[in-house]
Amino acid sequence: MAGFWGKRKREEQSALDAQDAELARRAGRALVEADERIRVTADELDFANAELGEGATKDLRDALDAVRHHLAEAFHLNQLNHDEIPDTPQELRERNARIAQLCEWAENLLDEKTQTLAEKIAKVRRAPQILAQVRSDADRLRERLPQARTTVARLADRYAPSALQQIDRAPDEAEQLLSFALHSADISERRREASRREEAMLALETATEAVRRAGTLLDGIDDFEIEALRAESTLADVIADSRGDVIAARDAPATPQVTAALTALQSALSALPPASEKADPFAQLSHLREANTALDVAVDKARERAAKPLPTPAQIRHATDDADRQIAVARNVIAGHRGWIGADARTRLAEAERTRADMAALPGDDDSLEEAFQLARRAAHLASEALQLAQRDIDSSRPPQDDGWGGGGRRGGQGGDGMGGLFGGLVIGSLLGGMFD
Repeated sequence: MAGFWGKRKREEQSALDAQDAELARRAGRALVEADERIRVTADELDFANAELGEGATKDLRDALDAVRHHLAEAFHLNQLNHDEIPDTPQELRERNARIAQLCEWAENLLDEKTQTLAEKIAKVRRAPQILAQVRSDADRLRERLPQARTTVARLADRYAPSALQQIDRAPDEAEQLLSFALHSADISERRREASRREEAMLALETATEAVRRAGTLLDGIDDFEIEALRAESTLADVIADSRGDVIAARDAPATPQVTAALTALQSALSALPPASEKADPFAQLSHLREANTALDVAVDKARERAAKPLPTPAQIRHATDDADRQIAVARNVIAGHRGWIGADARTRLAEAERTRADMAALPGDDDSLEEAFQLARRAAHLASEALQLAQRDIDSSRPPQDDGWGGGGRRGGQGGDGMGGLFGGLVIGSLLGGMFD
């Protein structure tokens, strides 16, 4: 058997040695590759400076400095692995793992920064094509301006000014953006010819964004006409639905909330302009939907209350008084026997007091009546549990007493000190008190 375990141990050690050797080889390769990557990236940085200017290459330059600093640590660890001082396998393992980690981090950071810079360089090289596209798009969008103005004028004959606020100035704003885009394109071209790369790129990006925004404004005019027609169609359906809701609400319970919501919906319907007047279908639809939804909510709540009546103020008052008495009794008993009462009873009392405080914080309106009633009942229940747990703790902590009958015990089911009767009297008194309010 000893031979078996010895062989097993040698096999495990051999496997661990192989893993360590592979880790050392991986760390060595990673160190060489990372060092070479630094040299290549430094050449790329010089090239990027010539293409973009030093301002645009700051991130890569900072990353390269950070990588050089941390790779110096990796070279130092590798030197420790090969100096004349003997190392334990664990020390070698930790150093090689750290070398591999540092090299991987360096490669990932340089990948990220060079990728971003490559995209900028590609954009710089494509600058002439991008400028040509900006000018072409601007000319195409300028051709849409007369039609856009005609569309806005046609919509102004049909809809109220409030409905057109988002598009009435769109043609003029689009024209200004297109002029600005062409101006920025000219600046970009001149700065590029003067080898002022960073300024050229900024102007190019500005021109591209201005054309994009102008196109969005003109598209918005076409989209508005469709959306206005859709809003009118939806408004007709909501009007029909609202009129039906008004009729149905007359059969609902006549609560103040239903009456108020019904009046509001009727007012919204009455405020709709005649077909001959210019309208704002968006505002009308929003107002009518809001009033319609409010009536639906009020009716649903009224019917729910009719099916399940709310507690009366008298019921809530009695439940509250009961909770207050239960809490007061539990608090007094626990305070009078502090050394005997454990965590369970104290926790129930604290929870009862917190529940009672939550009830007191309610607004007191109709919507909170049911919650107030349930909180009062829960507070009373928790206080009752606190009393029961306190009695248990008192009974278990009271020392045995000679009952005069030949040993420790209770006479008539009560403790020798009479606390059971006193405690029960407190509880019963608190409960019976509520019956004669």
